[in-house]
Amino acid sequence: MRKDLDYYLNQIQKLRVSPGPGGIKAPYQPLLLLSLIETIEQGLVLKNEFPLSPELIAIFIKYRTKLSSTYYQADIAQPFYHMSKKSDSFWHLTPKPGHEEVLASGGPLNKLNKLRDNILYGYFDEELFELLLSPISRNALISKLLDTWFPDKIDQIRSLLQVHEFEQLQFKLKEKGGAIYTTDQVDDLEHAVRDAAFRKNLISLYDHRCAFCHVRIVSYNSQNIVDGAHIKPFSKFRDNRYTNGLALCKNHHWAFDRGWFGIDNQYRITIPHDRLTEESAIESRSMQDFNGEQIVLPEQKDFYPSQEALTWHRQAWKIAS
Repeated sequence: MRKDLDYYLNQIQKLRVSPGPGGIKAPYQPLLLLSLIETIEQGLVLKNEFPLSPELIAIFIKYRTKLSSTYYQADIAQPFYHMSKKSDSFWHLTPKPGHEEVLASGGPLNKLNKLRDNILYGYFDEELFELLLSPISRNALISKLLDTWFPDKIDQIRSLLQVHEFEQLQFKLKEKGGAIYTTDQVDDLEHAVRDAAFRKNLISLYDHRCAFCHVRIVSYNSQNIVDGAHIKPFSKFRDNRYTNGLALCKNHHWAFDRGWFGIDNQYRITIPHDRLTEESAIESRSMQDFNGEQIVLPEQKDFYPSQEALTWHRQAWKIAS
């Protein structure tokens, strides 16, 4: 059968919808498809590769929260994985290099951490992706999706399509300076989105530059070598305020988390002389060369690292200031 617009309009009606508690249908594959289409609508995806990005997860949560009538709130990994399992599916998964056998084995990858560990991205049939790039055929597919699966919520969904959930979350958190969470405030999926928003905002506050070595490398698709690092670990303190963060390159993030250096209350780097031995095959500055230098700081003083957090880190790792 020719895979044209009519073919895919028909396929939308065949999405698998499992019953939730009490036999109520849980339309998570339609919600995922709607979320994937929105990433194209927002210009977040320019080629036929859909990783489990914070933006996609935020969109899925938006629809799941507003449109799911069941108590059961699915992890995005479940439809992301299961939508690829039909023999005539238009949705496919690309494994990470070296993980091909995991995908081929047919073992369920229906948890976010399992999927992220093994899958690089999902992708559509090329014919469907080309249709989704066209506003006319994209609108036809969206209309079919809404008419089939959400006929009583069309106006609500049309308004939700205008809401850029991840951007709004970033803006709200930046306005508040971040947030502290209790263990029952957010589920794992929501935490993944909020943590990504924290890290992206934090990196932006430091102009995508490592506070320790000042390196700044940003790729064409906005990926960069700098991480948003917690000073006091989130797992213990649940503190996603930007004053509990530093922008650090991956090497110095790793070193900071292991107490190889601290930062004193004048924001100077403190490196215990007995913590490491260095040798480099190329001409570059060693970590010890940065001892006593001031770190890069955000432009706004309100976002400077907290003195209390820096003191906690030094004391936890027994680093004299």
